[in-house]
Amino acid sequence: MARTRRPARKRAPTLTHVDAARRPTMVDVGAKEITLRVAIAEAVVALPRVVALALRRSGARTKKGPVLDTAIVAGVMAAKRTHELIPFCHPLALERCKVTIDPVSAGRLVIRCEVAIHGRTGVEMEALTGASVAALTIYDMAKALSHDIEIGPVRLLAKSGGKRDFRRGAR
Repeated sequence: MARTRRPARKRAPTLTHVDAARRPTMVDVGAKEITLRVAIAEAVVALPRVVALALRRSGARTKKGPVLDTAIVAGVMAAKRTHELIPFCHPLALERCKVTIDPVSAGRLVIRCEVAIHGRTGVEMEALTGASVAALTIYDMAKALSHDIEIGPVRLLAKSGGKRDFRRGAR
């Protein structure tokens, strides 16, 4: 009687920021290969009608200044300083960081942050931080008009250059 081979079991994913004693630790990336690492993240900002109309009428300027331009600068600054906010992120000299803000419907903005580096570790956290802080900056600059501004979802859209690539929607 012939035996049928069982498919190999996939190993369960493990957390990378804990050591053998289950204590928090920074990942040692010293032996990893230097490759081009790219990540794209997005954050959505939903503005109440009154806020969207006020920003449209004012050319997206408030007493605090140009809302979208300020959010772009804040997003880039945040991406560059991610390691100061997230305890186990490595400090990285980013080679590229681009933040864009596009209206996708009345009162809905999509912020995208794309980050790239030739390095030993990915830049997903930098992209997510950049998109998040840009969204928070829009909230801060427009909250005088309404506190009913919503942020979310914030999500990774794609990453490449590490152990495995990821693209949202791709399986």
